Amino acid sequence: MVDQKCLSFREMKRVSGSEIIKIFSDVAGDITIVVDGESFLLHKFPLVSRSGKIRKMVADAKDSNSSKLELHNIPGGPQTFELAVKFCYGMNFEITTTNVASLRCAAEYLEMTEDYRDENLVARTEVYLNEVVVQSLEKSVEVLSICEMLPPVAEEVGIVNRCVEAVAVNACKEQLVSGLSRLDCNGESAELKSGCLEWWIEDLSALGIDYYQRVVCAMGRAGIRPDSITASLMHYAQASLKGIGKFQIWNPARMKSNRTMAENDQRTILETLVSLLPNEKSSSIPQNFLFGMLRMGIMVDASIACKLELERRIAFRLEMVSLDDLLIPSIQTGDSLFDVDTVHRILINFLQRIEDEDNDNCGYESEGLGSPGHGSLLKVGRLIDAYLAEIAPDPYLSLQKFIAMLEILPDYSRVIDDGLYRAIDIYLKAHPMLTEHECKKLCKFIDCQKLSQEASNHAAQNDRLPVQMAVRVLYFEQLRLQNALSGSSGDGFLSQRMSSGVPSAAMSPRDNYASLRRENRELKLEISRMRVRLSELEKEQMFMKQGMIDKSGNGKTFLTSISKGIGRIGIFNGPTGGKRQKSSRKSRGDGKTGRSRRYSVS
Repeated sequence: MVDQKCLSFREMKRVSGSEIIKIFSDVAGDITIVVDGESFLLHKFPLVSRSGKIRKMVADAKDSNSSKLELHNIPGGPQTFELAVKFCYGMNFEITTTNVASLRCAAEYLEMTEDYRDENLVARTEVYLNEVVVQSLEKSVEVLSICEMLPPVAEEVGIVNRCVEAVAVNACKEQLVSGLSRLDCNGESAELKSGCLEWWIEDLSALGIDYYQRVVCAMGRAGIRPDSITASLMHYAQASLKGIGKFQIWNPARMKSNRTMAENDQRTILETLVSLLPNEKSSSIPQNFLFGMLRMGIMVDASIACKLELERRIAFRLEMVSLDDLLIPSIQTGDSLFDVDTVHRILINFLQRIEDEDNDNCGYESEGLGSPGHGSLLKVGRLIDAYLAEIAPDPYLSLQKFIAMLEILPDYSRVIDDGLYRAIDIYLKAHPMLTEHECKKLCKFIDCQKLSQEASNHAAQNDRLPVQMAVRVLYFEQLRLQNALSGSSGDGFLSQRMSSGVPSAAMSPRDNYASLRRENRELKLEISRMRVRLSELEKEQMFMKQGMIDKSGNGKTFLTSISKGIGRIGIFNGPTGGKRQKSSRKSRGDGKTGRSRRYSVS
């Protein structure tokens, strides 16, 4: 049975002294209109006097002698139709932000225009929209959120466009007010400063992604600060990108065909938010937020363009990244525990940016925003060394991927190679099945001249390293001790580096400039390395002085023990050094003496 709903107008309040209520209060209805299963027993005259659609339907129904009409897909449903009927009968009701959009769409559907009666429902709702809604940012957002549930007629009558532009314009006004508030907040507590942020950021999170995208684009055209847009995007992402369980990170067996509707929606939201991010030079986007978006993009299988854009933005300020950010779990079946390929692509973007900035500087050092420079490159070098040490214990990490991460950074990105040595040593320990050739391939990335005293001592006694590596470490340690005793500071080596960097006259000016920049990096690196060596020499000098003062019980000083230690390493001096070196290798090859005397410190 269809519910019958007969309007009893005796119980309703009148708008004015109109006699229409008195006329129809005692007259039985002569037409039934069904809206989405609900039936309304009404009178033809007040309806046809204001609604062009009902007038046409009544005229067509006369031929069939039918007193029943059906309205399909009316905006707002039976509740909005009931308000439209009240308007036709002159009943009193209030137009609000919650019903104005549906009333305006219903009036368009029922053709309640000025062609049939002055001050009809279309005109009345337009007055409310123009004088009340668009004057307020909060009311505009509320009406926009309601339009998402209405049919396309809301777009056709211009409600959406007006509300979008109203939000942008009113946000500009709020920006001026909030700017003054921030000035007033100077010197106040952090809680008060946080209250000075734009309050509308939270309101916009109630919008669907389509309308939110239009609002953000309108704000950009209106001149809203990029930092405010970034804050809004971050808040929207935190409020919307939910509903995917953590188990999916470690469940790579999920197939795309099993992807739920919620995951597809979140993929659309993520890709849209990434496309709305302001230019990296105009707004500072937190790196942890970008990494969170990248992880989510990997989980929901976002488009390649979306993930590459996030990787490019992360590479723009890679020196500000923490180690935890780089540890992205891998979702590929049978792959390593961490997504090494993504980090490798980020490094490529970072190095490409350095090269581009070097070409754009035209001979001058860049101090602009986001210019990595040599200092940033050194920070990234330390970060990658820590990252390599973190992923090295992974038994599923292939040698090819590990070597790709080792060789991507240039030599001048590291002052010392202690971190690199530690990562390689951990990898050798976690992968004992590597062949001798593979071990040599790994160890060639370690520069023995860039190892600290502690790392050199450890490497000389490390059984996991190839014999050639240990010999090189001992050789350079002997040279270091000889320089320390002779008072040499490495000026000869530095002058050799400087003389090798003189550009050729046959080179082009661009090549000359590139050569000078490379030489400049090498000199900076050498200076940094000399500072580290100087610090070590100062410590050794302090220990030697202390040893000369504090004699041991048998009368031997610390300096005497050091001299004897140097004498034992003196196998590389004199004409017979090469022969002794060969005999040493033979003894190690026989496995009787060389490796039995070593021990692992790691």
